[in-house]
Amino acid sequence: MKFTSDPSIARKIRKMKQRVCWQDSAIAERNIDQTRLVIDDDNGDNPEFSFLVLGDSGTGYHRGHRPQRRVAEMVHQNRDGASFVLHTGDVVYLVGSSEYYPKNFIEPYREFLVGGDRPEKISYDQMTFNLPFLPVLGNHDYYDLPIVYGFLSQATWIFRRLFRAKIDFDVGWHGSHQGEAYAKAFLDYLQDHSTPTTLASHLDRHYTAKTSTGNCLNYQANRFTRLPNRYYTFRYGGIDFFALDSNTFNTPSPIPDNEAGDNIRRHLAQRLRDLEAQKQDIIDASKKLDPNDPEEGEELDDNNARLEQIEEVETDIEKRLSSEVDAVTDFEQLNWLQQRLIDSWHHRDVRGRVIFFHHPPYVTEATKWDQAQTLEIRAALRRVFDGVVAEVGDLMAGRSVVDLVVNGHAHCLEHLRTGDTGHADSNIDWIVCGGSGYSLRRQRPEGDNLEEIDDRGQMRVVARSRLFLGRNGQGKHKHRPYSALRIDVKPGDIPQFVVSPLVAERHHGSWHHPDLDSFTVNGD
Repeated sequence: MKFTSDPSIARKIRKMKQRVCWQDSAIAERNIDQTRLVIDDDNGDNPEFSFLVLGDSGTGYHRGHRPQRRVAEMVHQNRDGASFVLHTGDVVYLVGSSEYYPKNFIEPYREFLVGGDRPEKISYDQMTFNLPFLPVLGNHDYYDLPIVYGFLSQATWIFRRLFRAKIDFDVGWHGSHQGEAYAKAFLDYLQDHSTPTTLASHLDRHYTAKTSTGNCLNYQANRFTRLPNRYYTFRYGGIDFFALDSNTFNTPSPIPDNEAGDNIRRHLAQRLRDLEAQKQDIIDASKKLDPNDPEEGEELDDNNARLEQIEEVETDIEKRLSSEVDAVTDFEQLNWLQQRLIDSWHHRDVRGRVIFFHHPPYVTEATKWDQAQTLEIRAALRRVFDGVVAEVGDLMAGRSVVDLVVNGHAHCLEHLRTGDTGHADSNIDWIVCGGSGYSLRRQRPEGDNLEEIDDRGQMRVVARSRLFLGRNGQGKHKHRPYSALRIDVKPGDIPQFVVSPLVAERHHGSWHHPDLDSFTVNGD
């Protein structure tokens, strides 16, 4: 039995639509765009503004220290003048459970919450932010926990013995209930309105912003801080921001039903057996280590990270083996993104575009680049971007289709830039911000360059990493740099994004704050 379960894409889409009463008659009658919000403040038209970025943060304690809390404090210290916070997903580990929102979200981010001086009094489904907090769903925010493991997790000694001793798990009785905890924490959960009258009253009170696509949700810090949908857009300082749910367009392509496909399946099955053997070797070695000994404790930490990576690879292989020809892909969301990008290029007041979602199409972290899910995400985004350029290429004047893409999922901080990919995702800056609290990962041994096979069967470099910050060093010389970002947007017809890494590094049993240079994304 697998430790966690991931709902099907069809179920994710259906459940999330139900929770926001997607296209209910009361919503249609009011010409409400459920994919848009307006941040109601006094700075929204200012072309010079700042925002903060976090990702993959949602853990509590980690071997006696609290990296998420350290990062949250650092971000709070750098929030002056910031207009909002983006979160790239995996808000709460391990399975997005409502049980863990108090410990793994509310308490660490208490300075960002109304009433945060008494976080124990805040319910996860009643949070109000004093600075706009704009997340997207990560895969862990959708995960569920088989009921037998819920019971085992309460019997600590059995649970820890069954799932490799000396590892702390952020799990309780249940999982996310197909993303319900996230929806109740962050979305405008319209399904809770018991009558048409109360729903109508709510819509008339909070969907009052006027935009070119209809009325939409009015996001008000300190008062009403809900999101309209699992994917959404907003405009700020002349920049269009697009938040996506990449969990619904990451299903691997099906394996061909032929001899070549049979060979692929045999290879993948053998790969799973090899990975299970590697896991057992690591577990056996870990049993001999004393977590109270500093050097052995560091070795145990590395072993735990290796186990996490192996399990992630196994999950990706299992997704590929189970993928079907008629597997659901969220074309509704992808078509929405394509059309909204086209509309954005036609709007004279828009000077730039930023997309953020969980799974990175480009990344040099150890396990992600060759995963089947990564390939699918990259292919889906390329189809969208190619479609946009086919429609508005004459308006772009040599610029990229978007100025910046921000992701999480890989537990590191990374800045990459694509070259000529053969598609409209060429010459774009990509930032991975997924090192804000959970166990950090190393860079792949192949290094900074990412290669693909082109149409002629030749390998070519399609992207290069310009900065990678993740787990590095060995034993007592190991560094764990947890991270977040502050991004300052400059005025101009072509905006510049000045990216400042915020780093809290764990080294030799204490915290340090290395001062990393800012870098500029030119948006050209």
